[in-house]
Amino acid sequence: MALDSAAVVAQLNRLLAFELTSIDQYTAHSRRYEDMGLEKLYERINHEVDDERGHADLLIRRMLFLGGRPQMDNREAHSIADDVPTMLRNDLELERNNAKTLREVINFCEEAGDFVTRDMLVGILKDTEEDHAYWLRQQLELIERLGLELYLQAQM
Repeated sequence: MALDSAAVVAQLNRLLAFELTSIDQYTAHSRRYEDMGLEKLYERINHEVDDERGHADLLIRRMLFLGGRPQMDNREAHSIADDVPTMLRNDLELERNNAKTLREVINFCEEAGDFVTRDMLVGILKDTEEDHAYWLRQQLELIERLGLELYLQAQM
């Protein structure tokens, strides 16, 4: 059975929308942290922008290899916030939705017999769950344990 490249590209474009949204949301939040004087949060979230850009690059390269066209104008809903706990919660929600979609597309690729794309997506899922979402969850737990004021002081 021949690989349906167009169907795989359509699925990868679903994921690309999450990565582009993450770049936008993380950029807005990191600059907000910087403006608030929260240098540690700025540095970490600004680093996440680079990670998301790397994920988007992998998706775009794979789509081009498959003969497809990346849809660079699609985005998920943005959830830009003004206070630290809400920014962290919004970013965590975006990561969780991205992970859910990644699992769906991984299953799709497996059923379609595209194990190269599947393996690439498993790596992105690992970053999403074990790095990005895990770190965000840790920060929200620290706010609960320390209180917001102590947490923010530690981020300066």
